[in-house]
Amino acid sequence: MNFNLEKINNFSVLTIQNERIDAHNSAELKEYLLEIIESGENQLIVQLKQVRFIDSSGLGALLFGHKQLAAKSGRFMLANIQPQVLSMFELTRLTRVFEIYADINEVLSNQP
Repeated sequence: MNFNLEKINNFSVLTIQNERIDAHNSAELKEYLLEIIESGENQLIVQLKQVRFIDSSGLGALLFGHKQLAAKSGRFMLANIQPQVLSMFELTRLTRVFEIYADINEVLSNQP
């Protein structure tokens, strides 16, 4: 998988640069999320603007990252989700689990 990790204010922003998150690459995503979290990051925004397809294993990888960060009292946010991918989050009711934002600016403007 292709990732871009950058720091914006107090957030780590992970941009996934693949069109698909599925059984073929979700394990790699889980490993990378775990590396980020174990390095001490506690506010992670995952941008999905280039992702056009996600299956259950992809959702599971993101859920894994969310749970790992929540266990450390961190925040795991999603941003820039394409409509067809967002429909998978809605269908599985994961919109109730994840903090989902239209874009990074929305995250930054909602800070205390």
